[in-house]
Amino acid sequence: MEITWWGHATCTVEDSGVRLLTDPVFARRLAHLRRRRGAPPPARAAVADAVLVSHLHADHLHLPSLARLAAGTRLLVPKGAVRAVPGLRRLARLDVVEVGPGDSEKVGPVTVRVVPALHDGRRMPVGPRRSPALGFVVDGQARTYFAGDTGLFDTMAEEVGPLDVALLPVGGWGPGLGHHHLDATRAAEALRRLAPASAVPVHYGTYWPIGMDAVRPHEFHSPGDEFVRKAAVRAPEVRIHLLDHGQSVRPEVRR
Repeated sequence: MEITWWGHATCTVEDSGVRLLTDPVFARRLAHLRRRRGAPPPARAAVADAVLVSHLHADHLHLPSLARLAAGTRLLVPKGAVRAVPGLRRLARLDVVEVGPGDSEKVGPVTVRVVPALHDGRRMPVGPRRSPALGFVVDGQARTYFAGDTGLFDTMAEEVGPLDVALLPVGGWGPGLGHHHLDATRAAEALRRLAPASAVPVHYGTYWPIGMDAVRPHEFHSPGDEFVRKAAVRAPEVRIHLLDHGQSVRPEVRR
């Protein structure tokens, strides 16, 4: 079992011979955001048996990146995504499957279970069509939780269930985070509640608004290290793997 962090919320989870890709964004620039750290992922990052898209924001559902996927790749997107993002219809060569909390999909020997997230999942700019934000639990040799974007919610541990690995967002792409996100402090509390064997912090230190390099730079550079410090206090039994862009880890598996 191996996890590779490519930057932002883009990860490859390899388990039981199955390769899953989360929220792929391969661009150097995304609207007003510029990739400030880490090279864009190489071509091999786009190779996957299935892709998990947590919500419709353009830094998570990025059509040009999805267009790089091989024909026949299964693409799990939130219910309502095809209506809300018409560009998905142009990706007809992909196997697009709309899912919601409580659904599950088999990908070879691995089961992908869909869980809720606390986040505004609508495509921006805000329109009338709503679509849920999702998390995913990959159940294979290990149980791996990809949180997508989420805030803390009361039933998080109950919805997610027992875990080996948690991929938790600890920051964002600009200064200031609302309560429907996890910053380093809230992510450490989520870790305490979820109690996995290990965790990988994601969704920080990759994209930042153009022209704002000097605005609250600590919110770009420090969330990973801050999460490590806070997790050591709130969840000292959990091993944290702080990865560089493109780095892989084989985390601990309890079963």
